[in-house]
Amino acid sequence: MTISQRLHQIRQQLPSHVRLIAVTKQVSVPQIRTAYESGIRDFAESHLQEAISKQEQLNDLKDICWHFIGHLQSNKAKKTILHFDWIHSADSIKIVRRLNQLAAESFLSPKVCLQVKILSDPNKYGWKEEELFAGLSELENCKSLKIKGLMTILPLGLSEVEILATFKKVKDLAHKIKRQSNLDLDQLSMGMSEDYLLAIQAGATMIRLGRIIFGKRG
Repeated sequence: MTISQRLHQIRQQLPSHVRLIAVTKQVSVPQIRTAYESGIRDFAESHLQEAISKQEQLNDLKDICWHFIGHLQSNKAKKTILHFDWIHSADSIKIVRRLNQLAAESFLSPKVCLQVKILSDPNKYGWKEEELFAGLSELENCKSLKIKGLMTILPLGLSEVEILATFKKVKDLAHKIKRQSNLDLDQLSMGMSEDYLLAIQAGATMIRLGRIIFGKRG
């Protein structure tokens, strides 16, 4: 099945309000162009240098929206702000402070999702619920960022019932934060190739798909 055929099949399953983000880690520039020609405008990368190289090769495509979804290191935060429209992986108060400072200095206002960790997982980054509520007042004062929603990546090995329940907890958390702060977290970035239909069922507004679009990498 071609990239275009896969995308057509996926789109038939998506409600109109769900934003399809194509994850292009280890995907070639010609493959990205094929996805673009098939109507995709949102592309995500998790490694900064790989992303910048691809962006330079694709700079004729002016309406691409770039999303950063990898773990964000403080020393790479400035370049990330300069090269990405969305940052999905703001996973601590430390990195949010840094992003806010750099955004102010750069006169930019990137859209940000706070990466949350609902279930314990040593292999994943993210805010625990109690950390998020403890940091609300400071997050409200990050005026140079557009904090738009929550993002999560689930641990491996969950059942469908557990996956759906965990995604629903992310949505519930966003609602709790909206009630207790002036943050308007209306975006839920959750769901990947294996679980995006469950994420949509739970309320996802953005899904991040790689393998199911581009096939197995490497």
